[in-house]
Amino acid sequence: MSNTTNSARQRIVGLLDEKSFMEIGALVTARNTDFDLNQSETPSDGVITGYGLIDGNLVYVYSQDAAVLNGTIGEMHSKKIAAVYDMAMKMGAPVIGLIDCAGMRLQESVDALNGFGEIYAKQVMASGVVPQISAIFGNCGGGLTVIPALSDFVFVEKEQGRMFVNSPNALPGNNLAKCDTAVATYQSENNGCIDGVGTEVEILTQIRELICMLPGNNAGGGREEECTDDLNRVCENLENCVEDARLILTNIADDNLFLETKKDYARNMVTGFLRLNGMTVGAVANSSAVFDENGEKKESFDKGLTARGCNKAAEFIQFCDAFDIPVLSLTAVEGFAASTCSEKNLAKAMAHMTVAFAGATVPKVNIIIGNAYGTASVMMNSKSIGADLVYAWEGSKIGMMDAALAAKIMYEDKGSDVIAQKAKEYEELQSSVLTAARRGLVDLIISPADTRKYAVAAFEMLYTKGAGEPVKKHIAK
Repeated sequence: MSNTTNSARQRIVGLLDEKSFMEIGALVTARNTDFDLNQSETPSDGVITGYGLIDGNLVYVYSQDAAVLNGTIGEMHSKKIAAVYDMAMKMGAPVIGLIDCAGMRLQESVDALNGFGEIYAKQVMASGVVPQISAIFGNCGGGLTVIPALSDFVFVEKEQGRMFVNSPNALPGNNLAKCDTAVATYQSENNGCIDGVGTEVEILTQIRELICMLPGNNAGGGREEECTDDLNRVCENLENCVEDARLILTNIADDNLFLETKKDYARNMVTGFLRLNGMTVGAVANSSAVFDENGEKKESFDKGLTARGCNKAAEFIQFCDAFDIPVLSLTAVEGFAASTCSEKNLAKAMAHMTVAFAGATVPKVNIIIGNAYGTASVMMNSKSIGADLVYAWEGSKIGMMDAALAAKIMYEDKGSDVIAQKAKEYEELQSSVLTAARRGLVDLIISPADTRKYAVAAFEMLYTKGAGEPVKKHIAK
């Protein structure tokens, strides 16, 4: 038993504004008495449910109590969680689940199984209606892992949090000592569900920050706050950040606040939220490196799209579109990942991302910050698949491929002098950002230092964007 009754309640207290929590269903106990299951042993049936405020924003929350039958899910436990979802959808407010559970309650068997299904169904119903956030503080195994996987955002406590469909020892050829596949770091880097790993305090803080970025529901028209930052603030030396888009997004954001999602997964694709003139904007960006707080390069990546990166971007874009959050993309991509592993999944993932960008009806702005080559650049929110505005940094390049490589292919039987000359011509005629702009594929060529100013202005202009054909009664004669 990893936690106490106080821990389950204290997590709620630590998450919500002071004295704002109102409990619902505090007197509920288990109905089943089979196998010595006594009602007196199941206070609140192992889950504390209710509502409260985060920085004044209404949220609904449930927190599993590992001190009661290890937090296992039974009939009444699941009904309490389902009731929280019903109330949240009625009121248009996010649901936050604090998970610490040993799984299905064996004493209740088919009632417990039915309870799992009821929770799944409520989550599917709430998807795209209200934001769903899960935080794992203890065990989350087997069928229970579907609950965080169905959530929009997931956090895992770095020491005690464990997420697994099958335990490490149940995997053929593996054991706990060889590779603990349930620990937070492994799951965060590999399963594509987890947004952050940290201590309990860090996770509760991150959830509060996230809630303050998100609209409460899909009918709220996005999220806006008052902005005190200079809308025309010049971002010096931004061109030096082109490898790590996280630095660019942090620099151009209101008050330099960028909230990254899925930060340990597919790190060559950056997703997250920032504010521009107080408006929450979702960001999707290519990245070829990660720098630490001291400016040291920690990781490097090829400048190509990967299956994981495309799927990460697609899911994020679809969330933004569902909740009326505008999308900003930063493009610097030169092709596709080349490996036998990527060939198994890449085409489908590329299609997934293309559908997400093309199908999103929210305001979409693309800024080309580096080389944008081939069909990979087309998929990254290009004008041809529906971007409302496309800007490009001075010195960026747009074309089929690197000019030198193109010249070698076209003039493979010629000498190096001819190839060099043709490469120069190709770059001027076919890879120049000016050429793309003359064809209407780029709306404006901007200085990197002015990126914030133009991004703010773009989304301000697109504020009243409508989807589809305009509604009208008058017909021109």
